[in-house]
Amino acid sequence: MATLVQPAGRFALGTFSAPDGDPFPGLLAEERVLDLSGGALGWAPSGIRAVLERWEETLPALRALADDDTRDWRALEGLRVHAPVEPRQIFQSGANYRQHVIDLEVAHRSPDDPRTVEEARAEIAAVMDRRAAEDLPYVFIGLPSTVAGPYDDVVLPDWAEQPDWELELAAVIGRPAYRVSVEEALEYVAGYTIANDLTDRATVFRRDMKAIGTDWLRCKNAPGFTPLGPWLVPAESVADPGDLQVTLRLNGDTMQDESTKDMLFGVARLVSYISRTARLLPGDLVLTGSPAGNGIHWGRLLRDGDVMEGSITGLGAQRTRCVEETS
Repeated sequence: MATLVQPAGRFALGTFSAPDGDPFPGLLAEERVLDLSGGALGWAPSGIRAVLERWEETLPALRALADDDTRDWRALEGLRVHAPVEPRQIFQSGANYRQHVIDLEVAHRSPDDPRTVEEARAEIAAVMDRRAAEDLPYVFIGLPSTVAGPYDDVVLPDWAEQPDWELELAAVIGRPAYRVSVEEALEYVAGYTIANDLTDRATVFRRDMKAIGTDWLRCKNAPGFTPLGPWLVPAESVADPGDLQVTLRLNGDTMQDESTKDMLFGVARLVSYISRTARLLPGDLVLTGSPAGNGIHWGRLLRDGDVMEGSITGLGAQRTRCVEETS
C-alpha cells in the first residue's frame, strides 16, 4: 500500500481486505479501520453502497463510531485498500475545465489558421463562457467494470496506442436523485473521492466514420481504466468542492496541478443536469472532468512501468503503476 495521505475530517469510508480475505466495508479514522459488516451500525452492510443507501440514518452513527475507542479497530497497515464503492452507474463530464479546453483547442488548431494564438485563445474562451452561461454540460456514461483500486496496477491494452491520464474529482451520490434543482443538488451528494479516468486518445473518434463522433466505449472502458479512491470522504468534511487542488505526478514529475475553480460546471450543476434525464442512485459516481495537463498536451503518453500518483485536497492520494498487457 502507498503512504497514507490523511483525508479531511474525522473519518472516511473505504473498502478493505486482509491478506487472502474478502473485502469488507470499513470506517477509517486515524489510520485504523473498523469493519462495518460486523454489526457496529446495528446492522451488517455488505459494502459501502449499502451504507450509502441508508446514508441519512447512518451518518450520525458513523460520527459516533469514529470516536469510540471501545470498538474492535484494526490497523490500516497490512490491509489491502480497494475502490471505496462499487457504483451502478458512472456519469462522466467532458470538456469541463476552461483552461484545459482552451489549451487543447489552441494546440490542435490547423496550421492554416490565420489567427494569432492570442486571438484563438480569446475566441475559444468566449465559446467556453457561452457554454457555461447556457448551462450545457457535456456528460456521457462509463461502465462500472472499469473501476479498480487506488493502488492496483493499470493494464494498458495492447490495442491502446495513446493511453492517457485524467485525474478528476468524483462526487458520490447518497440519495436517489431525479429532476433536482441546482440549489438542492448537493444535498444528494454523500461524499467525494478521486478518480483517474484513463483514455486512449487514438480511439476517441471513429476512424471509419467521423460523422458518428466519439467512441467512448472503446477509448475509456477497458477493465481497470478508472482507478478509484482511496477513500470516500463525507461531503460535510469538504468545505468547498469548487476549490480543491487536483494534482497528478508521472514518475515524480508534476503533469496536472489545477484547482477545481477552473470547472465550467460545478458539482451542483452537473448533478442537477444529469438528473434531468437519468435517475441517479446511491453509490453512483459523477466524474467532474479533467483539468489541464493531460499526456496529449505534453506529448507524453502512458507506457509500461510508468507510475501515476494522484491527489486531491482532503481526499488522500492514489498510486498506480502501468503494465503492458500480456497475452
